[in-house]
Amino acid sequence: MAGTNKPPSRSLPSDVPHRVEFFQRHPDDDPSNASPGFDFLLACPTKVQATMLAVLKAVAEAPPKRFAGGGHWEAMHGSMTGWYEVRVDGSKPRRHYRLFCRLDTAAEAVDQPILAVITGMSKPIRTTFSNKDYEKVRDLGDEYLSRNPRSLKN
Repeated sequence: MAGTNKPPSRSLPSDVPHRVEFFQRHPDDDPSNASPGFDFLLACPTKVQATMLAVLKAVAEAPPKRFAGGGHWEAMHGSMTGWYEVRVDGSKPRRHYRLFCRLDTAAEAVDQPILAVITGMSKPIRTTFSNKDYEKVRDLGDEYLSRNPRSLKN
């Protein structure tokens, strides 16, 4: 009988603390090995960076499914179902800053689930991201999920 010797997929529990990790693009997809979420975070104003890092830490430790977002951690809907965003507003300049994240319980070679920071974007206050913007986020998420063990920033 023909078949694959592929091991059964495993799933880590989702109701335990997660480990924050930043997605790093694989050299086959991006020779520069960019880490879009990490690079975005570094480009944010210092206060926005600090708030985003504090939110990521609090969510990961809560764990995520038990975290009361307080407006900084939100589940997304529609075409972005399955995604979460860290939301912080900056004052100088007045912008919305967003980190787009996935909760990953299927990652191999890790001992706890991952809160994966995939990418980030900012926009002027009182504006929305376009469908094309969200498509780029989803494409990076698909790239992240396409490899297991995951491609993570060292």
